[in-house]
Amino acid sequence: MTTHAPLLDTLRQAVGAAHVLTEGDLSSYERDWRGREHGKALAVVRPANTAEVAAVVRACAAHGASIVPQGGNTGLSVGSVPDGSGTQVVLSLRRMDAVRTIDGANLSMTVEAGAILQNLQAAAEQAGFLFPLSLAAEGSCTIGGNLGTNAGGTAVVRYGNTRELCLGLEVVTAQGEIWEGLTGLRKDNTGYDLRDLFIGSEGTLGIITAATMKLYPLPAARLTAWAAVPSMQAAVDLLGLAHQHLGAGLTGFEVMGQFALSLVDKHYPQLRVPFVAPSAAAPGRPKQGGAPSGGSEPPEAGSVGAPYCVLLENSDHEGEGHARGLFERLLEAALDKGCVSDAVVAESLAQAKGLWHIRESIPLAQAEEGLNIKHDISIPTARIPAFVAEADALLAREIAGVRLVNFGHLGDGNLHYNVQAPEGADGKAFLRDEEKRINTLVFDTVARHHGSISAEHGIGSLKAHELPRYKSPVALRLMHAIKDALDPQGIMNPGRVLA
Repeated sequence: MTTHAPLLDTLRQAVGAAHVLTEGDLSSYERDWRGREHGKALAVVRPANTAEVAAVVRACAAHGASIVPQGGNTGLSVGSVPDGSGTQVVLSLRRMDAVRTIDGANLSMTVEAGAILQNLQAAAEQAGFLFPLSLAAEGSCTIGGNLGTNAGGTAVVRYGNTRELCLGLEVVTAQGEIWEGLTGLRKDNTGYDLRDLFIGSEGTLGIITAATMKLYPLPAARLTAWAAVPSMQAAVDLLGLAHQHLGAGLTGFEVMGQFALSLVDKHYPQLRVPFVAPSAAAPGRPKQGGAPSGGSEPPEAGSVGAPYCVLLENSDHEGEGHARGLFERLLEAALDKGCVSDAVVAESLAQAKGLWHIRESIPLAQAEEGLNIKHDISIPTARIPAFVAEADALLAREIAGVRLVNFGHLGDGNLHYNVQAPEGADGKAFLRDEEKRINTLVFDTVARHHGSISAEHGIGSLKAHELPRYKSPVALRLMHAIKDALDPQGIMNPGRVLA
């Protein structure tokens, strides 16, 4: 019988006995955010600094124990929880949450991997800068997890994914060595780009312990608009107009299908969703379409229940008057071309936040509606209307009554194309009986349109078995070669990314 006592003793010596958790309720570390998997850890280890992380990795390597790095555990691809064997060490970075430095001259900040994204946004703003990474889980996700999955969010159209925001990393290798790459240089052409190798690797090559991230000047004004559009093609056309009229000021461009918005209206009626169909209104409540906090007349009848709505954000460095003028000219052009049927512009910061809150509430409303099958896909933007038409028709033909929750970051070609069970159906049975078939139908359609089956959520264990079907053999061989070279023992988050 194998005993793990020597390893546990070494781990306690490395980080302190109080930070090696083996008993009590560890479900927040052992269960993924969506509740799909609940594993069992040998121990949850909570180091306080990079040297302790390195000591933990060396101990695990010496004993042949695999490591599951974990930040906020908000991932959607089951990539940061242990399996059910009770032999894996969860290495939680939550104690490592410091902002080490803010360098105004270099427009950068160096932060530890366990820092919560929202706290980094606040620290940057307090120093007079913008850290633009923004996503729904920003109140609990960590920058290490964002880097590990190359997270995207709502501002990719202007600032790029987390990869584009990173200037350097500090990483503990699978051998317990420390790579110090936090220089913050914007030009360093001295060999292979190790930074980009670790970003998006989901902890399978090493453990990111700190990062130097880009900062930007705070915009003088931000304006938000909500537009009803008659089709997905119209939304793509509006995106083109937004690029022409706003240029680099276009910092957000989100598309939301009518059914997705109807779920928000159904489960969170207090949010007052603009342009939602009257049939989706909460019982006994008249439906109107103004901005959440007023400041707008109800929309024309033709725009209520529009197939899609778009949420746009314009960040301007001259001022609100300039920003509003650009927005007005954009919307006038869009109305003239017929790609917008109606629109509301937020009149205050509170209204803007209210509109963004509606968008960010779609996943929560879908969860309230019941279990569902999530797809985080990317398609070349020009092909998105054709993909949606094909996939919608295919799923409707194959599964009677299926409901499609389609929303996402149209500005960068990323859709959350989720599938809800038919109304009144057993959600658990739907997932059990239909998930594999639906995934194949959707992913095959994505492949026909030259897209990717994972845009920003990562592969984790949820999609690792799908990768060989949609990734070229050459790419997979290169990925396996990198994994074997950097982690020859196979102890770093095994079973994730590469099955």
